[in-house]
Amino acid sequence: MRSFRFLVSRRWVGFGVVVVLLAALAWSLGEWQFGRLDDKKDRNDIIRANEALPPAPVDEVFSPERDLDRDQEWRRIEATGTYDVDHTVIVRYRSNDDGAPGVDVVVPLITSSGVSLVVDRGFLQTDVRSPDVGDVPAPPTGTVTVVGWARVNGTGDSTVVDDLSTRAISSDRIGEAIDRPVYDGFVDASTEDGAPITDLAPRELPELDNGPHFFYGLQWWFFGVLAVFGFSYLAYDERKRGPRGERHGGPKTPRPAKGPARVRQTNVPAEYQRR
Repeated sequence: MRSFRFLVSRRWVGFGVVVVLLAALAWSLGEWQFGRLDDKKDRNDIIRANEALPPAPVDEVFSPERDLDRDQEWRRIEATGTYDVDHTVIVRYRSNDDGAPGVDVVVPLITSSGVSLVVDRGFLQTDVRSPDVGDVPAPPTGTVTVVGWARVNGTGDSTVVDDLSTRAISSDRIGEAIDRPVYDGFVDASTEDGAPITDLAPRELPELDNGPHFFYGLQWWFFGVLAVFGFSYLAYDERKRGPRGERHGGPKTPRPAKGPARVRQTNVPAEYQRR
């Protein structure tokens, strides 16, 4: 049996570096998944706590000067005002739980303070992705009291409002588009004047499970352990049996000797045979 001195060869050192890097990457990805699991648990705890609270006045949760605190997301709020129907915003490329295409209908609610609250009234299933504003159900007229769930603004280029149409909701972008002061964040409406919204489908609360992060984290750690185990096994195998390219196989079976050449029999006279 050989020693492990071969491990200091260039081939094995390079192999070992690759295995170490793979194991470190797998460990980091596992830690990342477990970190996401902790974040999901914290978020679920916040949602459960906020769900149990009674509706809060809009000014207690929202402000036009500061960002909505993520600890306040999914807090129920209550606001009274009149809908600004002329500035209805269509949120494109949405789908329901069954995968049917549609849009969200967003209407600013002008409160008594003059600041508008961006309200997502719900989902409308459509045959096309971007219906005209005139094709969506109109909200109630006059003074309306809305109860719904506080939501943090979306971010990125998808929040750009073009011709009262967008792909994600940001009250900041909507406020710029309609030239009105708005509260930071928006509301997923659940009731209007104490009654459910019947002409649009409300957004459901998020699932409060832990997701697949725990098993994903274990999988990444398993891949790292597998890489180290594979390296160790190959090193043990080479120490015991030598390099694979230098191992001697069993005795080769000799090929059978060729017999004498066969003479082709023919009845054609020799002078007519093809040479």
